[in-house]
Amino acid sequence: MELARFLHGTADSRTGGQTIRHGRAYEAFGTVLFGGRRRHVFTRLAELTGARPGDRALDVGCGTGYLTLRLADVVTSAGSVIGVDPSADVLAHARRRANGRTHCTFTDGIAENLPAADGEFDVVASSLMLHHLPEDVRARAVAEMRRALRPGGRLLLADFRPPTNSVARHLVGAVTGPVMERNPVHLLRPLVEQAGFTEVRTGDLHPWIHYVQAVKAGPAA
Repeated sequence: MELARFLHGTADSRTGGQTIRHGRAYEAFGTVLFGGRRRHVFTRLAELTGARPGDRALDVGCGTGYLTLRLADVVTSAGSVIGVDPSADVLAHARRRANGRTHCTFTDGIAENLPAADGEFDVVASSLMLHHLPEDVRARAVAEMRRALRPGGRLLLADFRPPTNSVARHLVGAVTGPVMERNPVHLLRPLVEQAGFTEVRTGDLHPWIHYVQAVKAGPAA
């Protein structure tokens, strides 16, 4: 289905995952999908990261930078946020939307081989990205996020939560394809726990988001 191919992109030769190619149109679809609640949901996700003014934050699989920009507001110009994505098109769109925020930058990279030093960040976040990765790559991506965090640093993973109603779930599948219809968000918590994170908590945000919060064990910097 053409819409599903548009939403989930084309294969990335580096990983076998999917890369979104159409930043402006994807951004418009995101606005429609959340039915006017998108800014509220992503502002809340930025808050749930535990980010504070002055923090260094990383947004993995940032896409068009919607969460990245919310994080930039939270960390303020006293901090910094970097969005990482393998798609040149969405990165170009994200850079335009940054609108002069010099503490918010975007760079090419893949989740399972992040362009980050060990312990570089206070906060690592990722939204609506993991379902684009092959299942056998997801654990490596979460392990990379842990590597990039300092001891005591905070992780937030958020992904699409399919409707529980079978009719609604089938409708989602008909529009977006089977990846989102069957997205196994219940596996996010085990992924995070198996990567060695502690203080793991989960929750949902209406209408479509399931999230996991966690901490990298060790004394805070």
